[in-house]
Amino acid sequence: MHKPMRKMTRKPTRFAPLFAAALLAGCMSGPDYRPPASLGEPAATGAFVSQAKGTDPDAPLPADWWRLYDDPALDTIIEAALAANTDLRAADANLRRARAVLSEARAGRYPTTTTNGGATWGRGMTSQGGAYNTDAGHEGWSEHGGITAAWEVDLFGRVGRAIEAARGDADAVAAARDAVRVSVVAETTRAYSQACALGDSIAVARESLALTESSYRIAAAQQQAGSASTLDLERAGAAAANARAAVPPLEAQRKVALFELAALMGRTPSGIPASASACVRPPTLRRPIPIGDGAALLRRRPDVRQAERTLAADTARVGVAIADLYPRISLGGAFNALHSGSGQFGPAVSFSLGPLITWSFPNILVARARIRQARASADADLARFDGVVLTSLKETEQALTRYAAALDEQTALAEARDRSERAFRLADLRYRAGSISQLDQIVAQTSLTDARAKLAAANLRIASDRVDVFKALGGGWEDVPPEEAPATGSGQTRP
Repeated sequence: MHKPMRKMTRKPTRFAPLFAAALLAGCMSGPDYRPPASLGEPAATGAFVSQAKGTDPDAPLPADWWRLYDDPALDTIIEAALAANTDLRAADANLRRARAVLSEARAGRYPTTTTNGGATWGRGMTSQGGAYNTDAGHEGWSEHGGITAAWEVDLFGRVGRAIEAARGDADAVAAARDAVRVSVVAETTRAYSQACALGDSIAVARESLALTESSYRIAAAQQQAGSASTLDLERAGAAAANARAAVPPLEAQRKVALFELAALMGRTPSGIPASASACVRPPTLRRPIPIGDGAALLRRRPDVRQAERTLAADTARVGVAIADLYPRISLGGAFNALHSGSGQFGPAVSFSLGPLITWSFPNILVARARIRQARASADADLARFDGVVLTSLKETEQALTRYAAALDEQTALAEARDRSERAFRLADLRYRAGSISQLDQIVAQTSLTDARAKLAAANLRIASDRVDVFKALGGGWEDVPPEEAPATGSGQTRP
């Protein structure tokens, strides 16, 4: 009865280091990451200060926000841009690389193996009484082979923290890819809207040119008839020349916008879509802009998510640096075999199994310096994150303010255009009746052409300011699981 008891009491003593290792296996070095407190501050997550007509603060912004325009041509153009844009293709490649790095970090959980083998021709050795006699050797072939395996016991969480850091990096790159998507869609919509709005501006400028040329022809006929002076003719000619000068810059701006659109779609300048070339009216929204609140904004903005994920990654790297203060323990084994074809001695087999401890005592100061570097990087990331949050809120408020002011300006300019049209019609009738001079008629005509040009320019600004609102709101994309993204070159897009 006593002998088995003695055997039982020896086993825990023999395997106590293994039990201790098992208890320590759940330890993780370094601080555990927690999201920054600024993400939940009421001042940052409440309603926006600026409000503009045509916006809805209660509805969430959809991912495909450009469909609020209800413009099939724009939908087709954006799908083409998402499939072929060069910046987006590069962003997708960067994401695939980051996820490959994450896979490499996860591989640290598994053992590594090494195999070797070979065959040699030479003089062997014979064994006599346990001793080898090299003089009695015979020439012949000998074969050898072996395999070794090693697995790091992650006692202090170095591998786990490295995986966390790689995961944070991959998430940050995914957010950066989303930021590129937001930019591509926004700039594509802007280029298309500007091309259409400039088409409308060109039409307005040509209408003004036709009006001034008609007045010039009337003045020329009257001057020949002696009822108008040369001064009146020159005034009318100057008005026509000014109207003519307004057309070429607008046409050039429209071509520039179309070339920009082609580049965003991954095409050469000759590949401008026909639908954009034919568009002469800026797209308008069919529904109010759903802007949500600050909390929804911080979830949508890719730059906020990128900064937060970068902070998480560098926080994990603090744990990686701290783990270097402690030893690395690996369990390893080896198996080797040797066989001589000369027949002088048979196969020899050897194996080994046991733990390997690595601890860099002399470099402890280097490890502590790296810890300070990692902590400083995390502190800098936190400061950058707070700055990105403030910037996102600022940009949204600024975009809403500019958009609201542009809408008010458009309303006033539309009224000015309507009044100028009525004033010109009255002035033209009185001029033809001879009750006012041609100067009064030219003044009314100039006021009309100026009012039309200003309203067209305001429409162009609104088209751009509206895109700025969507871009500042984050484009609708929120955080998604880190799944493999399809290559944009294949024509697939994320739903």
